[in-house]
Amino acid sequence: MEPGASLPPGPAVPGIGRRLLSMAYEAVLAFAVAFLAGIAFYGAAGGNLAGKARLLFQIYLFLVFGVYFVACWSRGGRTLAMQTWKMRVVRRDGASISVGRAAWRYALAWISLLSLGAGFLWACVDSDGQFLHDRLAGTRIVMTGEAAVQG
Repeated sequence: MEPGASLPPGPAVPGIGRRLLSMAYEAVLAFAVAFLAGIAFYGAAGGNLAGKARLLFQIYLFLVFGVYFVACWSRGGRTLAMQTWKMRVVRRDGASISVGRAAWRYALAWISLLSLGAGFLWACVDSDGQFLHDRLAGTRIVMTGEAAVQG
């Protein structure tokens, strides 16, 4: 399916507010992941986070977050925050996403974030209410369980 094509009928798409609240909860969980990963790196670096060690630390955190998100999205379609808010990421046809597609979505989500959130604001004008990184990755966020029926 082409990036601009309409989605086939399926589960309800969560509203932007629900997705942003899920992202806020995700930020709290990501902080915990970063904190624990940071302690491990700090210890391995002998307490030195200056110069090249700082760049390595940033790359390390990018990879740690990548493993977390890609594993969650490709194994069950959702992170803990998404599960709490009854949402799931799927391919446009509703099937589960592969590790490769999850990794692509992760990379594109960083671009959405680093462009001052423009990729997230895209959902306000997208015909299906999807974020730009979902549109480009061939994924979409849908409601799960009883929330999908209620909308």
